[in-house]
Amino acid sequence: MKKPLSYKSSGVNRDTENETKVGIASALETNDKRVLNKIGAFASLYDGEFPGYKHPVLVLKTEEPGTKQLLAQKYDKVESVCHDLVNHLVNDCIVMGAKPLSIQDCIVCGKVEKPIVLRMVNAFAEAAKNNECTLTGGETSWQPGVIPEGTYILTASIVGVVEKEHIIDGAKIQKGDTVIALTSSGVHTNGISLVRKIMEENPGILKEHVGGNPFLEAVLTPHRAYYKVLKDLFVNNGLVGLAHITGGGIQENLNRILPDGLSASIELSRIRILPIFQTLKKFGGLEDADMLRTFNMGVGITAVVRKEFAEEVMAHIKAQGVEAYEVGIITEGDKTVQFTGQLNWQ
Repeated sequence: MKKPLSYKSSGVNRDTENETKVGIASALETNDKRVLNKIGAFASLYDGEFPGYKHPVLVLKTEEPGTKQLLAQKYDKVESVCHDLVNHLVNDCIVMGAKPLSIQDCIVCGKVEKPIVLRMVNAFAEAAKNNECTLTGGETSWQPGVIPEGTYILTASIVGVVEKEHIIDGAKIQKGDTVIALTSSGVHTNGISLVRKIMEENPGILKEHVGGNPFLEAVLTPHRAYYKVLKDLFVNNGLVGLAHITGGGIQENLNRILPDGLSASIELSRIRILPIFQTLKKFGGLEDADMLRTFNMGVGITAVVRKEFAEEVMAHIKAQGVEAYEVGIITEGDKTVQFTGQLNWQ
């Protein structure tokens, strides 16, 4: 007689899932009194009372780390891509002037490998704490036949809160305002498909060192988060716009916060290009225009501020350990970002 079929024989081991959930529970332990229940419930309960807010507005976003997760898994750097994902989410939230509150992760895989999943969840929890928010739960989905064994697909969501009158959405931007660049930590989570193509066609790049670190380590440096750097500036009327520079570069992200009748003029020679982009250009033979549309080029956030407030903002940001410098100005226009000059590769 044939051996009876079971869920385990179809590729899903409930015992392994349950053992993994026990390990996950410790990563989700928190002293955040707004979290009203623990792992095991069907959903997370989060207290919706916001003391100190007259009109709290929730800020919501879902994100994934793109093909960077493929490199992170291939080279056993799964923690780094979990930090990437959380930090990317946080940046998308805080450019509205919001405080990040809660992260929910989702791990989809062909087979639950307990050690790998626990490393990921612990990294998600650590990244959340680093941004003064809480990993409140998530989902681990075992999907044999859909996802190959050894492959993990990551995504996560964030909830933040902002006082309605303190929302930063670019509506107050005026002609003559200054555009300030905040430096990135590297490639962040955009343009990795191009990086992988360069690695495939020019494997010698893997022997390169960037800023004293191996090339791969430089590429997998986590996406920088800017909440702690910027949070004390959120209630200052001199900060009128924030743009997270992701896919599309400065031109296709800064334009998203420009009001009607205004444009931004960015002087390319002022951009402080990071060494990782010099290496990618060298080995990939990349054109400047394509790089500017694919990568952040060293600018992780652009802040639009009143001209008289610019020096104070840059001093504050630099005191938090992040370089900040003037890179452009707001002009009359058609809600576009115009480049002047050329990138300085020296």
